[in-house]
Amino acid sequence: MQLFSLFDTGAVIADGAAKSAADLPWHQHPAFAGVALKHLLTGAETGGAFSVHLVRLEPGSEIGDHVHETSWELHEVASGSGECLLEGRAIPYVPGRIAVMPLKAAHRVRAGEDGLCLLAKFVPALL
Repeated sequence: MQLFSLFDTGAVIADGAAKSAADLPWHQHPAFAGVALKHLLTGAETGGAFSVHLVRLEPGSEIGDHVHETSWELHEVASGSGECLLEGRAIPYVPGRIAVMPLKAAHRVRAGEDGLCLLAKFVPALL
């Protein structure tokens, strides 16, 4: 079983409480077609310190240029392939790749022909 599937159906344990990731809903990204998000941990559960999200991009889809004004972002590529363009520099995305988006750094993510699945973490929390 792929790592991404394990996170999608696993358990999230925080502050002594456990919840099933399988019971958490997927949300279509409001601005980018073909992109879905699952919020594993939000700022409400971490005192605003960080948030953790699964991100699933359909083949050929893209999260367009954007910045996070108040958060650093960490991508952990779990499956699929694609590319991140970080401040004009192309970073190939393959399983096992980790990339850091500094505060206010312009970036975009594009999925390859087999789609792309990431674990995205924000410090402080995005949501």
